[in-house]
Amino acid sequence: MLKHVTFLGATAVAATLSTGAFAQDVTADTVVATVGETEITMGEIIIARTLLPPQYAQLPAEVLFDGLVEQLIQQQLLADAAGEPSARTNFTLLNERRSLLAAEEITEIAENAVTEADLQAAYEARYANAEEIEEFNAAHLLVETQEEAAAAKTRIDEGAAFADVARDVSTGPTGPNGGNLGWFGAGAMVPEFENAVTALEVGGVTEPFETQFGWHVATLLDKRIQAGPTLDEVRRELTAELQEAAITVRLDALAAEETITKPEPGQFDPSLIDATNLLD
Repeated sequence: MLKHVTFLGATAVAATLSTGAFAQDVTADTVVATVGETEITMGEIIIARTLLPPQYAQLPAEVLFDGLVEQLIQQQLLADAAGEPSARTNFTLLNERRSLLAAEEITEIAENAVTEADLQAAYEARYANAEEIEEFNAAHLLVETQEEAAAAKTRIDEGAAFADVARDVSTGPTGPNGGNLGWFGAGAMVPEFENAVTALEVGGVTEPFETQFGWHVATLLDKRIQAGPTLDEVRRELTAELQEAAITVRLDALAAEETITKPEPGQFDPSLIDATNLLD
């Protein structure tokens, strides 16, 4: 917005709208104000509102309306005074028009590109035959020497609860909670640890083994097959992919119907993209 425009200006226009315009059907083409022979419509006011920064949302509608009318009036006065648009403005308008029209087309394609059947088919194609992933829930204790690990294993073999022994002797960060590591899949642990744990049956306890962190004794608490995601869990991801594919198909079809030329290699100096002096 123009920085000097205040939203606390005169209320005459707002008062006119409240007493007159509400009594008739207001459309986007309804004229709200005029500057000379130029009309400012409700549609222009609405678009200007959508471009306001978020902090303006807390202001009352009548204050926003009044300020937007004043802003567009001032902009029109300045635009009329400016005369013919500069080359910079003309090129900007060309780009803005192209961008806005392209955005409308993309929105239409995206909104009509995906049906529930499409989503179901995409979901089944990706996940119906997906490889099952095994996960493990394990606990361990970590000590510095093989002797300490062997002593801990002996206590467990003699009937001590694994978690109690881990709390007593483990130097690792999971010691206080009985050594529980939670669920993990392949590749989450160092190879020596993963190989030792995945070789166990549920409830089994390893012999002492060494990794780069020290000496371990581990137990397999449980294992499971990781469930694949539901359709709702991946709905947004699949929708975006299907929309992107539909846009690509549409672009390819449009390009096939047009004669398109592109610069020859070396035809233009790439640094010209910064030559703003060409717009002067």
